[in-house]
Amino acid sequence: MTGTSPHAPHDTSPAAAPRTAAEADGAPPHPGAPEHPPFPYYEDRSPGSGVLPPRAWYARSDAARLSLHGAWRFRLSAGATAEDDSFARPDFDDAQWQDLRVPGHWVLQGRSAADGPFEGSGARPNGAPVYTNTAYPFPVDPPRVPDENPTGDHRRVFDLPEAWGEGPAVLHFAGVESCARVWLNGQELGHFKGSRLPHEFEVGQLLRPRRNVLAVRVHQWSSGSYLEDQDQWWLPGIFRNVTLHRRPEGSVADHFVHAGFDHRTGDGTLRVECTPAGRVRVPALGLDLPTGEHATVPVRPWTAEDPHLYDGELVTPGERIPLRIGFRTVRVEDGLLKVNGRRILLRGVNRHEFHPRHGRALDPETMRDDLLLMKRHHINAVRTSHYPPDPAFLDLCDELGLWVVEEGDLETHGFAQQGWRDNPVDDPRWEPALLDRARRMVERDKNHPSIVLWSLGNECGTGRGLSAMAAWMRERDPSRPLHYEGDPSCADTDVYSRMYADHAEVARIGQRAEEPLPDPELDTRRRHLPFLLCEYAHAMGNGPGGLSEYQRLFERYPRCQGGFVWEWIDHGLRQRTPAGELFHAYGGDFGEELHDGNFVCDGLVFPDRMPSPGLLEFAKVIEPVRIEAETDDEGHPGAVRLTNRYDFAGLGHLTFRWIYEVAGQLRGHGRLDVPPLAPGASATVPLPTPPVEPGDDGEALWTVTAVLDEDTAWAPAGHEVAWGQLPAGPRPAASWTATATPRRGEGNVIVLGPGTFDAATGTLGYLDGFRIGGPRLDVWRAPTDNDEAAPWQPGPRPATEWRRIGLHRMRHRVDAVETGANAVQVRTRIAPAGSPLALWAVYHWTAQPDRLRLELRVEPEGDWPVPLPRLGVRMLVCGSLGRAEWFGGGPGEGYPDTRAAARVGRWSMPVEALQTPYVRPQENGARPGVRWAELTRTDGSGLRIEGDPDFFFTARRWSAEELTAARHTTDLRPGEDLWLHLDHAQHGIGSQSCGPGVLPRHRLEVAPARFSFVFSSLR
Repeated sequence: MTGTSPHAPHDTSPAAAPRTAAEADGAPPHPGAPEHPPFPYYEDRSPGSGVLPPRAWYARSDAARLSLHGAWRFRLSAGATAEDDSFARPDFDDAQWQDLRVPGHWVLQGRSAADGPFEGSGARPNGAPVYTNTAYPFPVDPPRVPDENPTGDHRRVFDLPEAWGEGPAVLHFAGVESCARVWLNGQELGHFKGSRLPHEFEVGQLLRPRRNVLAVRVHQWSSGSYLEDQDQWWLPGIFRNVTLHRRPEGSVADHFVHAGFDHRTGDGTLRVECTPAGRVRVPALGLDLPTGEHATVPVRPWTAEDPHLYDGELVTPGERIPLRIGFRTVRVEDGLLKVNGRRILLRGVNRHEFHPRHGRALDPETMRDDLLLMKRHHINAVRTSHYPPDPAFLDLCDELGLWVVEEGDLETHGFAQQGWRDNPVDDPRWEPALLDRARRMVERDKNHPSIVLWSLGNECGTGRGLSAMAAWMRERDPSRPLHYEGDPSCADTDVYSRMYADHAEVARIGQRAEEPLPDPELDTRRRHLPFLLCEYAHAMGNGPGGLSEYQRLFERYPRCQGGFVWEWIDHGLRQRTPAGELFHAYGGDFGEELHDGNFVCDGLVFPDRMPSPGLLEFAKVIEPVRIEAETDDEGHPGAVRLTNRYDFAGLGHLTFRWIYEVAGQLRGHGRLDVPPLAPGASATVPLPTPPVEPGDDGEALWTVTAVLDEDTAWAPAGHEVAWGQLPAGPRPAASWTATATPRRGEGNVIVLGPGTFDAATGTLGYLDGFRIGGPRLDVWRAPTDNDEAAPWQPGPRPATEWRRIGLHRMRHRVDAVETGANAVQVRTRIAPAGSPLALWAVYHWTAQPDRLRLELRVEPEGDWPVPLPRLGVRMLVCGSLGRAEWFGGGPGEGYPDTRAAARVGRWSMPVEALQTPYVRPQENGARPGVRWAELTRTDGSGLRIEGDPDFFFTARRWSAEELTAARHTTDLRPGEDLWLHLDHAQHGIGSQSCGPGVLPRHRLEVAPARFSFVFSSLR
């Protein structure tokens, strides 16, 4: 707190804060409740003891610092009281202990720090991770925790640098899960809870030049665990940096940078509060003023699009601190969230701190890589779900430019399972702990211009404790609005926030026509608040679908100011099978008695941080320039319409280019001259005369791209920012004339053109010498996580219904194989056992001497209650056809509601590269809008398929049944053949793993269908 000495203990010191339940918690919660014996420190409700008041974090100063990361000595005990405190004595012999790397989690490490993260398949040396979504992995008996409480004793011996000197010093812990008790040189300093928050102790009087012994006891479970029920792995340990800070006389106790911007005048006003008093210098602005005084000067403001920071310096008698100052003002006015006087649209993600080998112990390089990926995919906002991040991450957000909703280290979701009974946020005995968490977040991070909203926490229900937190935060920092999703009344917030509202509800909210609240006063207030989706578009497995439709709503209704996709990264922990194969583990893979499976893998990037198709789709949907066709009276695109979707920036930093292709072949390219466009403005720009060549009768396309004109902090010049494709004219219509006549061959076969059929079943066996298995009508796909849907979702859940009907076990009956003058026709019925539902399919084969055409007509029988997963044919082809080339959507996968990022072109890659390695295997890899596809050997021979209409193309080395059965990528074993899927249609993806299902326009309803394919060989 400003004005408080950094060397004075916080009000949870041993003298001020009780160490027993009787002192800490007062009377029992209700008459007749039993009196508990005194709680041990790790179970009392206090936030800690002996710690210093929270203060603003800064990464550098001229006061000395000593990092204590590296190899520590470590001992693990099964319970909190299994060992005595003798390990804290300086003369304790820890020779038999193991080494452990700090920062880190003991459950992810081996017996030696040199071993690195433990990825073996045998017994885990230091216990195992636990994943739950909402349920507490221990009995719910607040504030008590079980005797089975893994406890890690840590020791670190260190020397002071030669020039350290004497005087005050602070020992800083940036993050420890979940409760730590600390000794230095045998003297107990205190304890603390609040895993993702900083805690400091005054230690100057205890330091000595050589062989300082720091001892830390860490308990996996504590009363604080009840406040940390976030959807993530439970990973105990000292997972953020431990540092020793020299605090010379007159050094900065705390400071608060106020840097507002007036968009009407272009002036910024700077005032820096500091204890003790000092001076602030900002050379670029010519400022040199005492702390506590303000100055107003013309400035370049800070935004996420132009994150301009002024370098300054705060000087007190004992310390110099570099400042990075961003001038900006955040307000809710006119029912909108505004920065610098303008409405902003949040194109955001939720971000947990996670690494597949190190858990929540992230290094700055990984954080920077994450933010560069976000910026390159047009993400402009981060919600720090559901706790304050490492402060280095916020420094990077300031530097690179992202809007940040910083969330408190608070979630009590597990109490929802008992109707929120005993919920800590509505129990006054927990209020000191709640307020401590609010203070530690706000005081640490108050100087970051990137933070535009404080969030009280996540999924805590409602209660007086939240109101107390909100009141304190408003008083301490009135410059930022408050967020909290869990209270629909918005009594303590400045924005209306929801999770996973479907498109129709978002539209109603955008019109300020949502369902009314019972309290008219609260209802009126809420209708005048801006709206955010703090979580939407659940990115679990294949998906999310429906992103384009959400984005159009955000753009249509000013009140709807975007949201945050759940979430950034799959939390798969890197492991190896006994054979040494790498895979990523999820809930249940470590023998947890209670877990939530792969629900922890729901990110836009895979655990190794490779972008998923979902991230590429999101990037396309939210790209900051809209590129669309402007057609003439005859429907020809003679021009392109460009719309600036930035909030603040013009388009002067972009170069616009065009290319013209016919049948996927380049015919010409050039630059477009685009006039200056203000945010939200549009312009129509003429296209050049098409550079047509003689004989160009194929499909012609314009592609217009916007690329960076110069290098930026997050991407090099030439990086593509937006693209659009425009048809250059009507597509040539497919034509077909059958010329071949079927004939009987030896061995009970029918020969038609290049095709050889089994005369009894009508099955195609060979195409011009290539062995073929099928094709047969197919409706099953390995269910996606969104097909499976969350268990709490209202029915019908697609995959459940598909299995109930029996779509995964369809049986085929051939009713007739007929030959005519120029055709072979096969009539079949496809149906599951135990059901009257069926599909009638007529395979109509015709041919030319070197090409074979299948026209398939499908008629449903019965009253189908659910949509189909897919509708098309599947077939087996020789596994040596290992390379795929196609003309259509690509290069990545796409489905009906996830194909915005699919660019039409000619693409080529190995069959293995067509697969998307979702952590839990499921339907993947379909390329949409395919006109033709080829599968070839290394010598160029192979198979060609042309579709009418366009089709979805999928090729794999395993069957859909094998894909359905697999739990991990290592369960999939390549076979000798390729399974080829040619789909007329696919059911959409949606977001029903946690959000809304597939929109009606993307559902594959059961209806008559007709489609065709032409097969030929390549020699």
